[in-house]
Formats: sequence, structure tokens, C-alpha cells
Amino acid sequence: MRVAPVGGTAVQDHVALAEIELCGELIIAASTADEDRLSLESIDEVLRVAELREAAGG
Repeated sequence: MRVAPVGGTAVQDHVALAEIELCGELIIAASTADEDRLSLESIDEVLRVAELREAAGG
């Protein structure tokens, strides 16, 4: 059996970390929502889609 060495050998995948953060935001929004499912508009709001589009110029 191989065991990972102790120390600073961790690799960070920034894309994966960002996706995990977004999933967490969606889970929080879904758990506090009044409706059974989040609407597409609610999902876009949680993920800040409009803000990203404005920042991208479109």
C-alpha cells in the first residue's frame, strides 16, 4: 500500500475548486428556497450569470 507523503505535496485544481464553490452556493439556495425546485432565473441569480455577462461585454 502506498501512502501519500506528509508535507506540501497537495495539488490544487482551481477549476474544480470553483465548481465545488458554485455547487455549494446552489445547495444553500435550494435548501432555503420556498419552492420545490429552483427556477432557471433563481439558478442564474445564484450563479451571478447576469454579472458575468456584463463583465464579458455581452
